[in-house]
Amino acid sequence: MRVLIVEDERKVARFIQRGLKEQSYSVDIAHDGEEGLFLAQTNDYSLIVLDLLLPKIDGLQVLKELKRSGNKALVLLLTARSGVGDRVEGLNCGADDYLTKPFIFAEFLARVRALLRRGQTGNPAKLQVGDLVLDLMTRHVQRGERAIDLTAREFALLEYFMRNAGKILPRTDIGEQVWDMHFDTVSNTIDVYVHYLREKIDSGSLRPLIHTVRGVGYVLKEE
Repeated sequence: MRVLIVEDERKVARFIQRGLKEQSYSVDIAHDGEEGLFLAQTNDYSLIVLDLLLPKIDGLQVLKELKRSGNKALVLLLTARSGVGDRVEGLNCGADDYLTKPFIFAEFLARVRALLRRGQTGNPAKLQVGDLVLDLMTRHVQRGERAIDLTAREFALLEYFMRNAGKILPRTDIGEQVWDMHFDTVSNTIDVYVHYLREKIDSGSLRPLIHTVRGVGYVLKEE
């Protein structure tokens, strides 16, 4: 899942980013409404965490423009404005949830997960390619009769592969969706993690699922 944080308080933004990354989310940050609106309109985000008191363009205007343009990302308003009128206005403008500062990160994370589950209504709770099954709710991965233990980042990478099964995924896309927009595509991090996944997913199998497309990236598919 890819998340955009639009927050002018840099310490708060970094705190949220660090916590979400530990949960294997890919996170981008904007520190003013203008940059936040630009990123939201040019990238595909599952969730936008949006402050209301922002430089250049305030959060409500950003929210209104996103809804006017048909942006499908879920929006969680995060702000020091705690009045009932502020909450009502934000929700009436199209926000999906509202959390006031200061906040406890555990509650913030619970709200993020609840919103993302809501956004996945109608989508399968499990992803399957061949005999490989990934359970999105329990985070359990199994190939045939063999249970597979993955780190948070390995799970996020496999989920992205399985959601795009059969598609050739360039390294730049993998870096942006599983890490963030500042990911260094020159590094070999993606190749290292794909190697880890292959060791766990394809090792001992007569039918490998993860394939290299030379000069481009990777594809997960049955052959």
